[in-house]
Amino acid sequence: MTESNTETGAKPDPKCGLVAVIGAPNAGKSTLVNQLVGQKVAITSAKAQTTRAKLLGVALHKTDQAETQLLLVDTPGIFEPKRRLDRAMVSAAWEGAQAADAVILLVDPVKQRRHELFPLLEVLKTRPERKLLVLNKVDVAVKEPLLALAEELNAAVDFDEVFFVSALTGDGVPELKDRLAELMPKSPWHYPEDQVSDASERLLAAEVTREQLYRQLHEELPYDAAVRPESYTVKPDGSVEVRQQIVIMRDSQKPIVLGKGGRRIKEIGELARKELSEILGVKVHLFLHVKVDDRWSENREVYEEMGLDWVR
Repeated sequence: MTESNTETGAKPDPKCGLVAVIGAPNAGKSTLVNQLVGQKVAITSAKAQTTRAKLLGVALHKTDQAETQLLLVDTPGIFEPKRRLDRAMVSAAWEGAQAADAVILLVDPVKQRRHELFPLLEVLKTRPERKLLVLNKVDVAVKEPLLALAEELNAAVDFDEVFFVSALTGDGVPELKDRLAELMPKSPWHYPEDQVSDASERLLAAEVTREQLYRQLHEELPYDAAVRPESYTVKPDGSVEVRQQIVIMRDSQKPIVLGKGGRRIKEIGELARKELSEILGVKVHLFLHVKVDDRWSENREVYEEMGLDWVR
């Protein structure tokens, strides 16, 4: 009979592994990663394809037997690429799945997006990683069609396991996290215990503002906007001064972002400032200005700022 770490007084064995979260656009990947981490590390939006950089969430799972660090790659939604930015996002998604200890295919059973989901299944068939099928939105999906979809997808790809969760409410997420921790190899942790993401604070600040930009203007502004960090300065009193540039592609979009009397950009800035202050735990001074650049999506520096590769 083997003694447990608790009985012997030994520190539990450290485990650490990489989990890639892939799926069609807007399947709920960022929301799931945030649930697994226990706090917000990735932006969420009603608009599809809002994740651009392959942000990493760092989740901890501790038991008497092991202390596990899950490195969660929140990949951009994989879709049919048309523009250079699209190609860079898809490249980042598959790059994020390489060398993973487990790959989660997250599926929205309500919208499904089959034209984008089934090409993923074709690629996943030949992937060597342990594959988990996770069906999202069980809080709103009808049970019989949900089970039928799970059976159909499992017939297309030999998934190792199937989970039913609600990334929004957290239902089923603890069981998924337990299993992921079991699958991770013994390994020293890659990040300090209190670190929840590998995103720099400059990038995190830009992502928070971009999320508010989409939330406020999701009906009016297409994907023709980026938020570029200009400066991130820690002041002597401990507060942070952040200056950012909202880049749009056409002059006609400028009044949309600014709003009447500048009220819209002020509201975007105030909401982003408040959320960033809560995340960082310090007072934040956020300054935004708008720039028109119809070729920003062809600018290599923008890609580097978002952690994406320059893809021709």
